[in-house]
Amino acid sequence: MPAQIFPLYGYAVGVETVGVETVGGETAGVKTVRAPQPAGEIDQITLVGLVLEAASGLHRAVSAPLERHCELAGQDFDILIRLARSPGSRLRMSDLAAQTSLTPSGLTRAIDRLAHAGLVSRQSCPEDRRGAFAALTDAGDARMREALEIHRAQLAELLEGALDPEEERALVTALRKLRDRVNPGASVLTPTDATTEARL
Repeated sequence: MPAQIFPLYGYAVGVETVGVETVGGETAGVKTVRAPQPAGEIDQITLVGLVLEAASGLHRAVSAPLERHCELAGQDFDILIRLARSPGSRLRMSDLAAQTSLTPSGLTRAIDRLAHAGLVSRQSCPEDRRGAFAALTDAGDARMREALEIHRAQLAELLEGALDPEEERALVTALRKLRDRVNPGASVLTPTDATTEARL
């Protein structure tokens, strides 16, 4: 009886796909077969894998120095930079939760910690009595300016020679499109507050 190949996952991984070879109903071994792919097309599994691998590497590279030199854990830096780059250096708590992908309780704990450190304050929201803003304090602004100076120098060294300016612009455009499709909450901003440009 001729051997048969049954794909394990039901989709091709671009270059090769893995299948189980059976003879007479018994497993005879695992065999890889080249998956067909139209000329010029980019395998999306490879694309997403590269994005995730690059993001993981960048996160490892930048987190430790920020925590060591500025006493800012990755989560704290993410919150503070979003506040620093927002109109009036503040965001509604609901918008901040959406942008950081934190749960409401997780964000509350993080803001409590930053408020205790004097870097963030809570402000009431006139349009919504149940809502509140998280706002960067003067101390938080100073800490962020220090952190951003270190962060920019670190990124300049890390990315030197990796991409030319045209490639960087194209990558920013492509990643923004991808972000807006798969994680639209990362850029959410209540319309009434989107009236001025980012400060930094």
